[in-house]
Amino acid sequence: MSGHSKWATIKHAKGAADAKRGQLFTKFIKEISISARMGGGDPASNPRLRTAILKARAANMPKDNIERAIKKGTGELGGSVYEEKIYEGYGPGGVAVLVEVLTDNNNRAAANVRNIFSKSGGNLGATGSVAYMFNRKGVIEYDAEAVNEDELMEAGLEAGAEDIAADSGVITVTTDPADFETVLEFLQNKGYESVSAGISMVPDTYSSLDADTTRKVLKLIDRLEEDDDVQNVYSNIDIPEGFEAE
Repeated sequence: MSGHSKWATIKHAKGAADAKRGQLFTKFIKEISISARMGGGDPASNPRLRTAILKARAANMPKDNIERAIKKGTGELGGSVYEEKIYEGYGPGGVAVLVEVLTDNNNRAAANVRNIFSKSGGNLGATGSVAYMFNRKGVIEYDAEAVNEDELMEAGLEAGAEDIAADSGVITVTTDPADFETVLEFLQNKGYESVSAGISMVPDTYSSLDADTTRKVLKLIDRLEEDDDVQNVYSNIDIPEGFEAE
């Protein structure tokens, strides 16, 4: 992998890490629940559940919420049953967009995602139309002002990271998904606190657009992220240095 984590740059340029706190917790609950349903409620033997719990804890989600989400997934508590879906499409300027959904109503989710693309100047594509442009990676982000870049780079490489890059005030450590937890915990034990960490879809190449089209793409991403069924949105848009969202 080469270059910077442009998804980190997008979020930095937007000036927001994610949705509102309550909505963010809802997304964590759904991810924890489906992880527990698919792989069991023991984090020690369920890597996906461990990762979901790590992300929730990093956002200061209460322990009781996490435990209830696990019990919902294992069937100990009643609640909605979520299914995973991935939608692929193109935003303004032909930029690739990948949407991960966890939903208890496939028809609603599909209609909402299609409608958001259509109203935002994009369109849904067929399965496989853009997924091949992305690779699943572990992505850990740090505030460049809060850490020593050289020391973090040395520690990250020692831990087994694939790539470390600084861009727009964010230092991004990229790992193989299988090494994500090991690298994250190693860096945590070294005293480095991440601003975000998780398994992400990282594009092979990036698309550069003019400022106006870039803003349209960011609005599409915002609208998708605001939908309750949408868990994650990934794009291969390249945000230029000094870009202002508004």
